[in-house]
Amino acid sequence: MNKPLRRIAIFCGLLVLTLLLRDNWLQYVKADTLRQDTLNRRVTIARYSTPRGDIIVDGNPITGSTATNSSGLNDLKYKRTYKDGPMWSPVTGFASQAFGANLMESVEDGILTGNDDRLFFRNTLDMITGKQKQGGNVVTTLSAAAQKAAYNGLKAQGGKGAVVALEPSTGKILALASYPSYDPSSFAGASDTDAAAWKKLQKKYNPNDPMLNRALRETYPPGSTFKVVTAAAALENGLYKSADDNTNSPLPYVMPGTTTELKNEGNIPCKNATMRNALKYSCNTVFGKIGADLGNDKMLAEAKKFGFDAEQFTPVRSSASVFSDNMNQSQTALSSIGQYNTAATPLQMAMVASAVANDGKLMKPYMIDKLQSSNLDTVSQTDPQEMSQPLTSSNAQILQSMMETVVKDGTGKNAQINGITVGGKTGTAQHGVENSANPYAWFISYAKLPDGSKPVAVAVVIEDDQANRDDISGGGLAAPIAKSVMEAVINSKK
Repeated sequence: MNKPLRRIAIFCGLLVLTLLLRDNWLQYVKADTLRQDTLNRRVTIARYSTPRGDIIVDGNPITGSTATNSSGLNDLKYKRTYKDGPMWSPVTGFASQAFGANLMESVEDGILTGNDDRLFFRNTLDMITGKQKQGGNVVTTLSAAAQKAAYNGLKAQGGKGAVVALEPSTGKILALASYPSYDPSSFAGASDTDAAAWKKLQKKYNPNDPMLNRALRETYPPGSTFKVVTAAAALENGLYKSADDNTNSPLPYVMPGTTTELKNEGNIPCKNATMRNALKYSCNTVFGKIGADLGNDKMLAEAKKFGFDAEQFTPVRSSASVFSDNMNQSQTALSSIGQYNTAATPLQMAMVASAVANDGKLMKPYMIDKLQSSNLDTVSQTDPQEMSQPLTSSNAQILQSMMETVVKDGTGKNAQINGITVGGKTGTAQHGVENSANPYAWFISYAKLPDGSKPVAVAVVIEDDQANRDDISGGGLAAPIAKSVMEAVINSKK
């Protein structure tokens, strides 16, 4: 072979080797990445080539699938459908042929499409028997009755808001509602109509932002509901040993390092009030002073025990609630009454109420009970998991007695339920430049049955033009919704 031919042969050999290396790289190293790439059309075709599995509440599906009505141009065979879509969308999220998926539809996409590796054996059997591939199911912890009460309560208010209800002993999420909401069925396909519906829901075109999951992804100043955390910090750090100790709180109270008086709302008896009465009347001066006396480090440590400053995964992600570090005494005082930089999701404040109700033990919140294959075999089961212990049992019971006084004799009377002991805390959080905007109305609570069990803890937040600048707003706007949710859970257990 002459020299030029030899060079050509070597060059061709190198090309073949390069192609072999590239082919193996794509098939074995990059296969998973390419298979899961959202820009890979084959991924989308596979996702909608068979009916998705269902999301289940109380044994009934709240989702479905239907054959795509197309002229042949759409190669996606099935699209998602939803029952009571606006009520359930904060739980399910959406699965759209054109716009992807989010929330539970995204987190558990592998199970719902049948592509999860844990379904390999089931899929293999179906292939051998010639059965069409099917997705698995996601069985939730949600209560349909509690969710309906939460959503209808928010809808009746007509403003923006959210509700979260938990089972304190396990951490199961029983309700997770956000309003205003949207119907994910309206853009589940890939038609021009779906595109128009999607566009209409975007915040740019709809300032009410119905696709915002206010229960998990929005943080609000918690206002006076945060005083429950401050009371817990006072008890846990030995600042006060009982609910009825006088707090040696002056009136007026000038915040440390300033000449600014911390004001109370209305003419309420806060001078040297006991912690019980301070919570009953929601005394800013008492709880602001407690925060300043304890200091930033101790308040931050207690807030973190309740879950602040960390994202929560249910397994859908919830934004981190905030209690700041490196604050001076006056800033800590304001933060300890739920103002300044303090911000919380409704899930976070439901966790606060839940931990108090559960004798100081905070259980990790979750809303997926189990995952199933298409033939209803259990693929995985969620077991309750202790997250932290923000209070000792004895201190939790002291705080329970204080919260029960709020509902029996204080600002939370609208949450009273005949024959049931209810503990709660109202809150009204100011916001806007120099507090110029309407405040948020809050209520957190739990219900205790005659046998001592506590099946539900609730947090409600309302953004409403009717809100007043005092704690009556939380009691008047949010407490009735919490009451209806608690009643729904109690009645469902009879």
